[in-house]
Amino acid sequence: MTDGKLCRVCNYTRQKSFGLAVPSVDELKIKGRESLGFSASSSVTVVLEEDGTIVEDQAYFLCLPLNTKFMLLAEKETWSPLKKLDGGTAWMARDSVVMDTDVVDAIVPPWLDLAQRLKHDLASVILMSEADLQTLIDVPCADLTSALGSEEKKTQELQETLQGYLDRKEEERQSKELLQLYLKTVNPGTENQAESVAGDVDVPDGMEVDSVSGFLSRTIMVLKGKTSPETRLSTEDLQLVVSRGVDAMEQILGWDGNRTSSLVEACQAELQKRLEQIQAVQCIRSNSQTDHSQAQNSTSTGQDTAAQGDQ
Repeated sequence: MTDGKLCRVCNYTRQKSFGLAVPSVDELKIKGRESLGFSASSSVTVVLEEDGTIVEDQAYFLCLPLNTKFMLLAEKETWSPLKKLDGGTAWMARDSVVMDTDVVDAIVPPWLDLAQRLKHDLASVILMSEADLQTLIDVPCADLTSALGSEEKKTQELQETLQGYLDRKEEERQSKELLQLYLKTVNPGTENQAESVAGDVDVPDGMEVDSVSGFLSRTIMVLKGKTSPETRLSTEDLQLVVSRGVDAMEQILGWDGNRTSSLVEACQAELQKRLEQIQAVQCIRSNSQTDHSQAQNSTSTGQDTAAQGDQ
């Protein structure tokens, strides 16, 4: 058992970055303040470095993958997306070590980071979006096997399992859409707030961050153009939707209050479902470790008793 969750923390300029092992959000604030040079009495907010999602809930903190990068914001500081280096003199304004880290992060393919999450904790697959799962499926089996440090047969089985999961989710959505179309046909006067099949368009792999909303453009397109979008998003995206609230999401999406409220409620329910799944996995692991420890103690006691009998 480790003393805490392995993670990274940086300041709002990203010029300072440190690795930490902390068991809670509160401890992250304490150690983060100390590492980054904040005063012990200063009020700080913890957000995800990637998209600015505020992290306050302990259960959500525990569900995040290992080596997640957090940002500590002082009272008047705000999160902003990472700007790409211009290849000219921008590097002169940054610490050389931090720049090297950013460059390494920039050239690492997205699937490799996902693979590292799985390698550290297989349960992290629960937190991934459908786009992330599809990314892992599309990786050549040999490359993913190498990244996971596993056997190729097991990696192939993993990819097949993920593909089967995505297929089942798509079948469920198609069944829901057919039911909605049937109900609309037999009762034309019934208002249908859900997206129609015609609105369920393909979403390109856009990764730009909208400076106003803080969402990836791909996430906004999923929210607007996909049926049951809450089932397609990562846990971080769900948390961002819930933290923004109905009023803010209404402005971001341009929807009416009822439709936006239904979306936020669906995201909240999906987020709670995933957190419960993670907690269940953690409980099973804890019980398994306890049983294993008790078995070892029992074996050791039996051996000691046998040794005393021999004497």
